[in-house]
Amino acid sequence: MSHRPRAATRPRKGIAAIVVTVLVLAAGGWYYAQRNAAAETGTWRTVEVEEGDIRVAISATGTLSAISTVVVGSQISGQVTEVLADFNDRVEQGQVIARIDPSTYQAQIEQGSAQIASARAGLDQAQANLRNAELDHARKAELGERRLVARSDVDLARAALDQARAQVASAEAQINQQSASTRTARINLERTVIRSPVEGVVLTRTIEPGQTVAASLQAPELFTIAEDLSKMKIELAVDEADIGQVQSGQGVSFTADAFPDQQFRGVVDQVRLSATNTSNVVTYPVVVTVDNSEGTLLPGLTVNAEIEVSRRDGVLKVSNAALRYKPTAAEGASPAMPAGGARGGVTGDLRREAAVLELSPAQQAAFDEAVAAVEARQQARRAAPPAGANGGPGPGVTVVRGGGPSGAMASQLRQRMLQRYREDFATFRASLDETQAQRWDAAIAGLVGATRAVVYRLADGRPEPVLVRIGATDGTATEVSGGLQAGDLLITGERAAR
Repeated sequence: MSHRPRAATRPRKGIAAIVVTVLVLAAGGWYYAQRNAAAETGTWRTVEVEEGDIRVAISATGTLSAISTVVVGSQISGQVTEVLADFNDRVEQGQVIARIDPSTYQAQIEQGSAQIASARAGLDQAQANLRNAELDHARKAELGERRLVARSDVDLARAALDQARAQVASAEAQINQQSASTRTARINLERTVIRSPVEGVVLTRTIEPGQTVAASLQAPELFTIAEDLSKMKIELAVDEADIGQVQSGQGVSFTADAFPDQQFRGVVDQVRLSATNTSNVVTYPVVVTVDNSEGTLLPGLTVNAEIEVSRRDGVLKVSNAALRYKPTAAEGASPAMPAGGARGGVTGDLRREAAVLELSPAQQAAFDEAVAAVEARQQARRAAPPAGANGGPGPGVTVVRGGGPSGAMASQLRQRMLQRYREDFATFRASLDETQAQRWDAAIAGLVGATRAVVYRLADGRPEPVLVRIGATDGTATEVSGGLQAGDLLITGERAAR
């Protein structure tokens, strides 16, 4: 009875030992595999290719103001007797908003009226003298013909007649002068009533009753009236480095410190040419129109605005760090460019552009024939590369890195390649209709003139060069196309060996 428990215990201990051994081996294998995987993936720092939106915006500051602001002044001097409009008052066109003491001009009118009456009396006297001189001259002229009076008397009578006529003309001129002076006084009397020239809102008022205004050199400013606050404008100061991207019609989003939780929208209305140089910083004024129908925004607010110069929706984008990465030979991670260049290239892009043209079978055949001829020529060129060449991205491509062509040389290269591709695809283009031909021409010009860069995709633990076409950038991410898909891992750096 005492030996049975021992016999039963030995097999159980053996099984337990086997299970423990298997678990230890499995744990060790898992740890080894994880360590190797960590060592493999930990060699590179990567980012994922994403599909999303790229919004390119230019930041600037400015001040809100009414689109039309009218400064109301006074054309005459005098003491203000009444002020009938105050800050923020809404006024109608022609509404009386102030009055100036009119007594001075009323006295001038009375004085002018008296002078006119005096001048008219003088005219009556001059006309009477004229009639007398005419009669005297007529009598003496008749007597002179009969030689009954001396000729000198006739001449004196003629001179007296001319003098009388001159006195009448002088009296008439004096009446006109006094009448004009009186009209001026009446106009000035009307100007003692200050009226609003427009319908709007009073922004500022600089006068008080009893204050004296002097209009000797320039019209004093009494009121500032905003014609319509339902539509406002912002004058932004845009740096000269960014002004080339700004055009009328572009959208603008902005915020104001007075309303930190709200974002407002506007539209670029005008890019003015009057540059301002402040401490060697050149800026250009950009006028943005804003809808303020709700009356939220106030004149004079400082705003922080972003001008949306470009927007790309639903595109592939990568971190800019992936575009800056270049493998180091010390890590053995500087793969040579494969024959035919990195994945992608102009012909690959042309295939994608042609795919959206909805080509007929005959058009597709003409396209395939042209592409085959281009690729054959490129293959022949790569078969005998120049000394020290590694293969490259192909002709007509400007690569961001590696000291490629730039400036005038790059421009000439693009022009030659554009002409070459036009010749290569001339037969294919002739088969297109007008709409297809326009889209094809735009695609050719855009692809040949595009800037490209080599990025490195992590494939099977090794960097694989891929040539991509660079599009819009927001400073953090950049649009890319050609040879990449969403989810690909691009290398941004190498981890230090441990």
